[in-house]
Amino acid sequence: MRNPFFLSLLLLLGSAGCTGPSPGDLCSVTFKPYPDLTPDRIPTARNQAYVAGMKAYDRGDHAEAIAHFNDYARLGEYDKGVHLYLACSHLALNEPYDAELQLDHLERSNLRQFADQAEWYTVVCWVCSGQLDRARAGAERIAAQRHTYTQEAKDLLKALGPEHAE
Repeated sequence: MRNPFFLSLLLLLGSAGCTGPSPGDLCSVTFKPYPDLTPDRIPTARNQAYVAGMKAYDRGDHAEAIAHFNDYARLGEYDKGVHLYLACSHLALNEPYDAELQLDHLERSNLRQFADQAEWYTVVCWVCSGQLDRARAGAERIAAQRHTYTQEAKDLLKALGPEHAE
């Protein structure tokens, strides 16, 4: 059975003709927001901005989510995983450079549980900013290893050109 992500890539590429996808088209197909893993979190005095940000994120109101997440991050001691959601919100608003900065914060935090996500979404940032050579190299690294986003990386390589297919 084919991956639905890959099928949508094929449809997009087929409608684009022989010129291949533009970085914007490829971005819209490649980027999928990271899911909210704990939608039932209870707001407290300490995390209320984070909870409000996640509610906005889940509704697709990424500008509001960014505002709340930034308020939360200003607390000093906070869950560094918020940077992943900030990155996805910036990507949803077509702000790949701001998204990449958030992923840099996440990587510097040493939260190993988000290592695969940070690596994949960095590649997505490169796709969305038109840095396709960097995206290709990053996708090749991910596709060559056991990684949460191995299949997505392989699909991206196929979309970038047949010489990079499996």
